[in-house]
Amino acid sequence: MCTRKSTITTLILPICFSIFIHYSPEDSRILIIFVLPFNKTNMHLKAIILDFDGTLADTKTLITNTMLEVIEQLHLEPRTREQCAEMIGLPLKQTFTDLIPMTDEMGEQCVATYDKVFHENNVPSAVPLFPNVLETLRELHRLGYVLTIASSRSKHSLLNFVDTFGLKDIIPYVVSANDVSNAKPHPESVLMTLTHLNIQPQEAMVVGDTVYDIQMGQNANVFTCGVTYGNGTHEQMTSLHTDFIIDDFKELLKIVKR
Repeated sequence: MCTRKSTITTLILPICFSIFIHYSPEDSRILIIFVLPFNKTNMHLKAIILDFDGTLADTKTLITNTMLEVIEQLHLEPRTREQCAEMIGLPLKQTFTDLIPMTDEMGEQCVATYDKVFHENNVPSAVPLFPNVLETLRELHRLGYVLTIASSRSKHSLLNFVDTFGLKDIIPYVVSANDVSNAKPHPESVLMTLTHLNIQPQEAMVVGDTVYDIQMGQNANVFTCGVTYGNGTHEQMTSLHTDFIIDDFKELLKIVKR
């Protein structure tokens, strides 16, 4: 089956704004998005764009266990669990090619092996939501915010998790690795979401745990919120000049009620 992806072209102009030309093959629309600087003093949020791994769900152990098994099965140069964890947030193939020097063909083999091992390891108890995530998502939904996900995970895997955690009724739109041509930190996932929801950058906020998430949001000129309980650190979020930093997911409620 062939999956058609949207195409986004970026032009950086010398007058301090960017133009994103977004072509959607599903409805043959071409949308030109002007991303302009704006005053972030006052928020008028309509949508919250959430990362999945390390932000909503604690997948770190499952991911690193699976990566280590792949490395062992394919007799690749050994890596530590910590080195594997540093790759979380990247597209799957890039995770391995950045971690270990290898051919493109071996990268594809890593992906195929990972998918097989991940399926075997992903038992119901393997991945929990972080504390206060479900309750906070429900409250944000009740308050009228549109909740979406922008993830480097595959579409099948992401939708499976959304269904497993009972999130389909409160998260109506997701962007996966299969939906975009450009991985994080490119803003394509965010721009697709803005286009789908017909909202402006200043009406959205990205919430994530890695530098790739925050840079993706900054590249789209939306608000950004870094979480420190996942795969990133408070120091990383501070160095990126993230708009907000939280240590517990429920603190999002304080931010949106400012």
